[in-house]
Order: sequence, then C-alpha cells, then structure tokens
Amino acid sequence: MRNDPAGAALAPRSALAAIAAAFLLAGCALVGGEKEPVAIYAPVPRVAANPDWPVAQWQLGITRPHANGMLESRRIAVRPVPGELQVYKGALWATEPAEQLRDVVLRSLEDSDKIAAVARQESGIASDYRLEMDLRRYEAEYGGAAVPAALIEVHAKLVRSIGREVVAERTFRESIPAQGTDPAQVSQAFGMALGEIGHAITAWTLESGKPL
Repeated sequence: MRNDPAGAALAPRSALAAIAAAFLLAGCALVGGEKEPVAIYAPVPRVAANPDWPVAQWQLGITRPHANGMLESRRIAVRPVPGELQVYKGALWATEPAEQLRDVVLRSLEDSDKIAAVARQESGIASDYRLEMDLRRYEAEYGGAAVPAALIEVHAKLVRSIGREVVAERTFRESIPAQGTDPAQVSQAFGMALGEIGHAITAWTLESGKPL
C-alpha cells in the first residue's frame, strides 16, 4: 500500500541518521566477523496534518505496539533473500521499532490539533478509545533488487475503552526503496516509510472514531 507522499513532510536527511555511539560503519555487512564500533540510527519523520482530517471530540490512548522476535530488539533486520532474515553488523536503532511506530503516530495526532486528547495508554489518560497496533514487519527487504526497500507492515485496531468493542481495523503496508545498500541510506528510507505509514494511520484513526 502506498499513501500520498505529499502528506508527509519529512525531516532533513541529516536528522534521520543520528550516529550516537560511533562514526565508523562497516558498509552493508551482515552479522559475523570481529566486533566493530556500533552506529546508532534514529529516523525522525515528520507528518504534516491534512486540514481535511475530521475533528475528533474524544480522547485516545495508544498502547505499545505488539511485536515478536527480532522486532522486539534494536537490531536492524534485513532480508537478503526470501525466507532468510539477518541483521546489519555494527548498526542499531536508537529505539525499538515498536516505539518508533508509536512515537510517529502519537506526534502526528498531537501536531494535527484534530483530537481532544491523545497520550500513551500507560500515562493514565481517561481514554474513550484505544489504538492497538501489531507490528508485523519492519525490515530492509531486497526482494531480488540491487538495493533494499524499507518495509513496514502494521495491523491496527481502534477499540472502544468501555466494552472493548472493535470499531475499526485495517492493515497498513509501506515500502520505500533505499538510495543504496549502506545502513545510513536504509535508515533514511525507514524515515520516509515511517512518515507515510504514520500519516495513513493518523488519518484512518481520526476518520474511524465515532462520536460518543
């Protein structure tokens, strides 16, 4: 699924590849070999609000997205061929993929000025709805191409807090080709993919909530 790229205003590339631990990177090498300095990447997408989004007169709590296996770690997953999942050597995410996803949706909703209140569910917000997300894929996938694409797949549910009624659910998928094989270029692609999928989930959430 591709969303309207005009809706996502992304941060400059320099902000997408913040290196916090070291400045030496071992190209696109995968796991194996001797220990090397670690580069930390922190994609920081920005999502521009659409003035046509509806105004939601209700409060939303966003739960921590569910993730399994490698997606629960800060390792950067790469799928060089179908059925084989590896990680980039000497490269880590600054935060786990699940928190990257929740952060971009939270910021997008906050910045939209289209919702009465939104916060992380564990903050104690008296939410009318809960946004629950299952992060299914967050990996660099080659798919037979010369360079990988940043692939993100999320299944989202909007749930009424009282009674646990699921009022809407949908699967979102975004794939953005990287400009090269270097982990820094892969991180830039993830920043763009996060911006696109954050824009789509924000719009869907605002449109799916029913007046209380």
